[in-house]
Amino acid sequence: MKILVCITHVPDTTSKINFIDNNTRFDTTGVQFIIGPYDDYALARAIELKESSGATVTVLNVGLAETEPTIRKALAIGADDAIRVNADPTDSYFVACQIAEHAKGFDLVLMGRESIDFNGGVVHAMVGEMLGVPAISPVMKLDIEGTTVKMTKEIEGGKEMVEASLPLVAGCQEPIAEWKIPNMRGIMSARTKPLKVVEPKAVDKLIVAQKFELPPPKGAVKMISADNVAELVTLLKTEAKVL
Repeated sequence: MKILVCITHVPDTTSKINFIDNNTRFDTTGVQFIIGPYDDYALARAIELKESSGATVTVLNVGLAETEPTIRKALAIGADDAIRVNADPTDSYFVACQIAEHAKGFDLVLMGRESIDFNGGVVHAMVGEMLGVPAISPVMKLDIEGTTVKMTKEIEGGKEMVEASLPLVAGCQEPIAEWKIPNMRGIMSARTKPLKVVEPKAVDKLIVAQKFELPPPKGAVKMISADNVAELVTLLKTEAKVL
């Protein structure tokens, strides 16, 4: 079985976010980048499947040269080889087209339920449509029996058990697998594993970001006596405007 794991290169969740060039570009100064946390779950499950069934695991990233340390970390965790599509991943449709171009021939395509920078959560569905195969998300459990994939996915208010046949695209989340930390042997071997850089397929980007804004600063907290319900109701109506 051939597994393709699509990973994102995103700022660590503890990073301080700023924008430059009149708020048109993200300031990467001093920012630590990581594999997208949901993608980490997808990669961990792929490595488990590799260890249990002898599958091969390829990681794919749509990104510029600065993403290669992140890709090498995925190789150190246990992926066999990697592909980097040399493009700036600013548009979901563009990214989905690049993934679909290289996902042909893979039995299983795993990725996170969403990236934590743009949080679109739509790439897996578009890739599935482009490949003409089922796309399931968010998947919390995934097991393979022959060519049948048995999954548990999260739905509003509960869980749903789903079965589908390979090939398949799945958007993953916890607790599908435990995150894996690369060991020294993995880090050393990652240096020599194949990392293929390819130019992107020509695709028109459907979205162009013109400007970014930080959320407004939090206002001061008002303490209200537990006995003064009338004032609380008034403030919820006039200031918070939630009633």
